[in-house]
Amino acid sequence: MRVLDICGGVGGAAEGYRRAGHSVTCVDIAPQPDNPFPFIQLDLRELDPEFLREFDLIHASPPCQRDAAITRGTNQRLRHTYPDLIGPTRGLLEAAGIPYVIENPAARPDVVLCGEMFGLRVIRHRRFELGGWETERPEHLAHRGKVIGVRHGVRITEETGGYYYAVYGNGGYKGTVPQWQDAMGIHWTNNRKSIAEAIPPAYTQWVGNRFTEWSRNHG
Repeated sequence: MRVLDICGGVGGAAEGYRRAGHSVTCVDIAPQPDNPFPFIQLDLRELDPEFLREFDLIHASPPCQRDAAITRGTNQRLRHTYPDLIGPTRGLLEAAGIPYVIENPAARPDVVLCGEMFGLRVIRHRRFELGGWETERPEHLAHRGKVIGVRHGVRITEETGGYYYAVYGNGGYKGTVPQWQDAMGIHWTNNRKSIAEAIPPAYTQWVGNRFTEWSRNHG
């Protein structure tokens, strides 16, 4: 089946759908030289619903800075500077009338995935809103340790109970690029910012497999 990945970034979500057996095209407003998939540079607000109907599933990860935990807390003063694209994205996908997935902190939590579910060394909870199709919500697993780095002035290492990497920002002993690549399952780029903004492919591989099952039962 054909999947369109909107706001595809470096291709983390796209790689998961590829592993699930789908053919993926990516769209992003910015150039993505490390994205290995067929790529269209375009603002999501310029997409035509008729074009979207050429695909079997649309995945969209609109910018999340506005609703990220740090923006609602420490950096709340900056929240108004980030665009709120959840509404326009949902409206676009509903107008297309085909099954879709929205991944965003403000998305409806039809499915919530975590790195521990896939044996990854990153927690990275992510919400997935499903439109036009459904699947079961997987059980959330207990975390097996702390996040490596500095928390409240205390440095946490593997020797002191650290297990997961905080794949965002710089400093704070958050881990090297190779450690981030391994934690996320993303090895085709060494761009730290691109890795930090990506979705672990294991997440969308799971979503893509569930969509295949749903399609077989509702085809």
